[in-house]
Amino acid sequence: MFASDLQEFDIAISRKAVRFMAYKGKNRATTVTHRRDGKKGYAVGLEGLINYINGLLPVNEHIGEAFRESRPLFPEIAIRELVANALIHQDMTIQGAGPQIELFKDRMEITNPGEPLVNTDRMIDLPPRSRNAMLGTLMRRMRLCEEQGSGLDKVIASVEVYQLPPPKFQAEADSMQVIIYAPRTFAEMTPEERIRACYQHAVLQWLSGKKMKNAGLCDRLGIEKSNAPQATKVINAALKESLIRPAEAGRPRAGYVPIWA
Repeated sequence: MFASDLQEFDIAISRKAVRFMAYKGKNRATTVTHRRDGKKGYAVGLEGLINYINGLLPVNEHIGEAFRESRPLFPEIAIRELVANALIHQDMTIQGAGPQIELFKDRMEITNPGEPLVNTDRMIDLPPRSRNAMLGTLMRRMRLCEEQGSGLDKVIASVEVYQLPPPKFQAEADSMQVIIYAPRTFAEMTPEERIRACYQHAVLQWLSGKKMKNAGLCDRLGIEKSNAPQATKVINAALKESLIRPAEAGRPRAGYVPIWA
């Protein structure tokens, strides 16, 4: 947590330093434009790492209701929470691997060693389970992260404000990966992404004591009100995948909730 140089420790600890790489294109075969192998401990190095990443992000112009405003490619709070989660929830017993952040032209991938302790579809709503409880408690006391399980709620909420494609949570071989994507229009999203956005929006609404409705999903996906049937198609696809269900049987106007609610 407080090391000035993790490389001075044995390999079991030194390999747990955060690695960051930025690529010129959309895959690892393209040129690496920036590389940073972390040396500092998590507590003393997190702020500098987040500032470094944000400094590399391009700025997009967003047209609000009245004004144009400049926004970084990804919400800062999303980056902070996801990086902190990768540090806290990694499996420290896996040798030769540590947290890794990769920035591509169209996305950011954040990976940590260790399979997730909860189903990836339930990470937003279930209470957190940490392998490293003492580490998580200390980082929370230092206000470097949250430990009450609201971190991913904030990630999803900030992504919705930016109208980005939905983040993807996936378990790989002995690792956990979160992918956040650069801005894309509804037309540019894949059917899978539209369904995932619908499900995540339903979870967020349910956690707020609300029900997902067609109009709210239109706002989330950037669909014009005149094209509301497009949101209906996404809702029907999510129903078919058994990710959501009507809040009240036979009354679709009452809204929708996650399938497990």
